[in-house]
Amino acid sequence: MSSKNGKNNIKQFNTQQSLNSYIKGICDIMRRSNCTSALQYVPELTWLLFLRILDDIEQQEAEGMEVLGLDFHYSLEYPYRWQDWASPNGTKRLELTMSGNLGDFMNFVNGGYDNDGKPFGLLPTLKTLKDKPKATPRQKIISEVLSATDKVRIDSERNLLDVLDKVHEIRNVDDTHIFPISQVYEGLLLKMGEKNNDGGQFFTPREVIRAIVTAINPQIGETVYDPASGTGGFLAQTYEHISNQLGDDITAEQLETLKHQTFYGREKENLIYPIALANLMLHGIDQPNLWHGNTLTGSAVYGDLFKNAPQLFDVILTNPPFGGKEHKEVQAKFSYKTSATQVLFLQHLIDSLNHNGRCGVVLDEGVLFRTNETAFVQTKKKLLNDCDLWCIVSLPAGTFAAAGGGVKANILFFTKGKPTEKIWYYDLSEVKVTKRQPLTSKHFEEFLELLPDRQDSERSWTVTREEIEQKNYDLKAVNPNIKVEEDDQTPEELIQFIETKSQEVQLVLNNLRKG
Repeated sequence: MSSKNGKNNIKQFNTQQSLNSYIKGICDIMRRSNCTSALQYVPELTWLLFLRILDDIEQQEAEGMEVLGLDFHYSLEYPYRWQDWASPNGTKRLELTMSGNLGDFMNFVNGGYDNDGKPFGLLPTLKTLKDKPKATPRQKIISEVLSATDKVRIDSERNLLDVLDKVHEIRNVDDTHIFPISQVYEGLLLKMGEKNNDGGQFFTPREVIRAIVTAINPQIGETVYDPASGTGGFLAQTYEHISNQLGDDITAEQLETLKHQTFYGREKENLIYPIALANLMLHGIDQPNLWHGNTLTGSAVYGDLFKNAPQLFDVILTNPPFGGKEHKEVQAKFSYKTSATQVLFLQHLIDSLNHNGRCGVVLDEGVLFRTNETAFVQTKKKLLNDCDLWCIVSLPAGTFAAAGGGVKANILFFTKGKPTEKIWYYDLSEVKVTKRQPLTSKHFEEFLELLPDRQDSERSWTVTREEIEQKNYDLKAVNPNIKVEEDDQTPEELIQFIETKSQEVQLVLNNLRKG
């Protein structure tokens, strides 16, 4: 346990690999401490990393305010700041551990509630911050990041202190460094989707996200929405995209807009919602306006962070859950009733876009080709009537293999405000993708190069609205450039071939019966 000078004992990570290795060491401690799977140790590490980085951010903000001669109000008071209870030299930590009774430290962290229902200890106090009469947005976020944490999962005080010491050595690196923390965290989130566990539904491959964000090209001042945000990948990537566009020329006003009034999302799962909040803040989004609840029913678990959200959005980027089924009470809220979750989400997307708003969405291929259910056809007809569906990308069957899914999917790009006249298709379905060989940025290079002019190639072609209507709104990508080899044999030759093969099979069967 490193109990040297807590403030100055900060490790320098010069490469992404060095931080990856360091974080893996923390996860190893957790795995031997009752956090055996990623679905257990990633949420635990999430709130610890979040509180560590938050403390670092607020110390920097306090120093900046001091230079200006202004007061700074910390989101947390003593003894609940990281520097108080988690830092190796923290006053509260030393008070609780000097006696040698480490049970006192664990009791402080887990805390509880007195007979009047008032919280004491770290976790209960932080979880109830949002209930304060004048709770700040950041205090509400702190409470929500901890909303799924009832107690420390790590099984012993010694292991917890070891983890705290290692997490303490990580800091929120500034712009002169490679900013690896968010990248490492994304790797941890991917582990939640390994081995076909439930985490797969929350994670979209990063190269797919980057391609969608690049094609939609969100701009500063536009509102960005993900109604099925999962761990926040689309919103985090969009923040990076806009930040890179602005570069060093970004103004204070633009930075304020980007960090507080740009990103909006909804997430239903109790386990994933706090992870999304922490992930977005680790990426630099100070105020992620995330709504906790069921997007399709409209019922909220916690909606305060979303209360100032606009009714309609300029950009929507999302990957709704595949294969879900909704009951009739949910269907009643939509114009075209169906139990298929993705079809209901598609209706929600169309209704949530501003005029001229743009959307990039990943959909199960079944939504595209199914024409035997009225709601599927009606929803696709509405899409083509209300929006310009300007592009469909057919993804390889193994795209989601690393995240625990084998579903064949497509990306749809559309703009609301005028009807579709033609659709430009790009086909990646022939690319072989596995867990060991995922999609890379190189796979999307030609797509992004051809997209501006909708150029035809061996992998791209255009289909007219009339052709789509003739197929009863079957939108599936069928590449006309892939030629099926034609058999030039005459019917008589084919009959002869079949008869000969039948005789050969019969002969083999007879021999088997004799033998």
